[in-house]
Amino acid sequence: MKDFFARMNEKIRQMMSGRWGADQLSRFLLGTAVVFLLLTFFTGSHLFSVLGLAVLLYSYYRMFSKNFEARRRENDWYLARQDRVTKTLRIQKKRFSDRHEFRYFKCPGCGQSVRVPKGKGHIMITCPRCRTQFDKTV
Repeated sequence: MKDFFARMNEKIRQMMSGRWGADQLSRFLLGTAVVFLLLTFFTGSHLFSVLGLAVLLYSYYRMFSKNFEARRRENDWYLARQDRVTKTLRIQKKRFSDRHEFRYFKCPGCGQSVRVPKGKGHIMITCPRCRTQFDKTV
């Protein structure tokens, strides 16, 4: 049995030689396809089934592709979007954990977010980026 799996592993390795393979975007697409197919199971909607299969086929197309440059550009585009979402979620998590100790304000001059300790009353805030001063009650 162990020999069988070793042979299958080698066959798959030979088949994937010269192909793009699974990257972050392909894994995301596979996960999305599974979610759509699960929604099909729970709702019975054929729309989710069609969407799930379309996403699954596109993911496999990307994995078996030999056009490395196009797949790299697609993956870079996805990673840039993922980084932006991850950064936003990390900032929101930090703000939520600090909500008892700090208040956040946007600078009216440049839009920079400024963190101020709670309980200080009426204070004058100076933006660290553009040095605009504005007053707020904390």
